Amino acid sequence: LHSTSRRQRQMCIRDSMKRISTAFLQTVIVLIGIVALIILIWFPLTEGRATHLDLFSTYADPFILYGYGASMAFFVALYNAFRLLGYIGQNKAFSTNSVKNLKNIKHCAILLSILIVVAGLFIRLTHNTEDDPAGFLAICIVTTFVAIVVATAVAVFEKLLQNAIDMKSENDLTV
Repeated sequence: LHSTSRRQRQMCIRDSMKRISTAFLQTVIVLIGIVALIILIWFPLTEGRATHLDLFSTYADPFILYGYGASMAFFVALYNAFRLLGYIGQNKAFSTNSVKNLKNIKHCAILLSILIVVAGLFIRLTHNTEDDPAGFLAICIVTTFVAIVVATAVAVFEKLLQNAIDMKSENDLTV
């Protein structure tokens, strides 16, 4: 009787720690999204050409609009990471929904890296000769590298999770 109640307490503590850690990570994801949104709104106003433009012209710039469109892949990936953490918090980590979320994150990271390369090429080929695009191109290279690393890591996790789910279903059929 004593060992059973002790085991139940340990499981309760473990479950509450798991909920706290997943809630913390979900909060971090929401904060990352908020910071990214603030940067997307604030950055066009600090860009050099924006000093002589009205507010509409600043945000209607085709390159800024392209950046907003490309950022959708980032926010979709954040949303899928948030949902994945929700499944983990509900003890549904080994589910097909988790694999779908990982697959969506991988596709978003690949798409984002492609869109960043296109933006870098556009700036490289069409920049004003008086401008120096080296800083922007360096940011493009770094963020593309990060997106590729994320896509690779998520692909590995996706494969591992799919294998674990397959093994679990085989074990369920065996018993």
